[in-house]
Amino acid sequence: MNRIEFLRNSAIATGALIAGSSVTAVAGSSEKVQMLTGKTFNLDYAPHQGMFAQHAGKSFLDQIQYMYDQGFRSIEDNGFLGRPLAEQTKIGDLLAKLGMRMGVFVVDGGDNWKTSLTTGKKEFKDKFIETCHRSVEAAKRCNAKWVTVVPGFYERKLPYGIQMANVVDAMRAGAAIFEPHGLIMVLETLSDTPELFLQQTHETFNVCKAVNSPSCKILFDIYHMQRTEGNLMINIDRCWEEIAYLQIGDNPGRNEPGTGEINYKNLFKHLHQKGYKGVMGMEHGNSIKGKEGELRVIQAYREADSFL
Repeated sequence: MNRIEFLRNSAIATGALIAGSSVTAVAGSSEKVQMLTGKTFNLDYAPHQGMFAQHAGKSFLDQIQYMYDQGFRSIEDNGFLGRPLAEQTKIGDLLAKLGMRMGVFVVDGGDNWKTSLTTGKKEFKDKFIETCHRSVEAAKRCNAKWVTVVPGFYERKLPYGIQMANVVDAMRAGAAIFEPHGLIMVLETLSDTPELFLQQTHETFNVCKAVNSPSCKILFDIYHMQRTEGNLMINIDRCWEEIAYLQIGDNPGRNEPGTGEINYKNLFKHLHQKGYKGVMGMEHGNSIKGKEGELRVIQAYREADSFL
């Protein structure tokens, strides 16, 4: 499933049904969530549109207010760049009123999910640069600091080193646009398809080192990196100086913490001890339908966040 399909379906994501102790936890989740309503978390987790639609309704603004009321202090909105300008402004105004942060939105001019920047072709680089400029203006409307960049697919007709040089060249152009505005493009390493050029963290680390700009860093998506390389804490530590943003999702299933194999409580503690102060995007679905599933998501974060 690519990013667009995931976001379209996230509001109704069901994943695998949880058995045993997890079901028992759901039964009492309403009371537990109610007890901690409004209490902020130790780390800054960022929900997205649709995650709490059963409680808050269809309006994204109402959903943001609900997120705030539950103790979340950031949101994530991958598709923000594609929203009408008036809607972008309303979202930004509400975030400012509530004192919330905007997490990433995606720099997407239509070339992210195909062979593009690896080719070195001027048409793709020009489109990327134009989209970066549009992203700067969108970021101003919501006071965003981070934007996601996906360099696209391999060009199988070119040697790997040539492709890497082409990507670095494009990222330098992007960094030159973002740096004067204090924006950070975070390059995401993904596991959706083996055609994606950036597959493992060390590759993205290499790009960032080559670009050598404070505006070109790593988005470490925990779900994707568990699938492609594992050794989460080790790889986070190895690449820490270039990591500017993290995203969350348990594996398998890409749902909330506690539904898969990742020990999120230990991982969150590790990040807290390293002094991470950035946003952590909740880029996953809800494992259970309806209001109970939404409460379970909140409770899952309360449980994983209780590491102090």
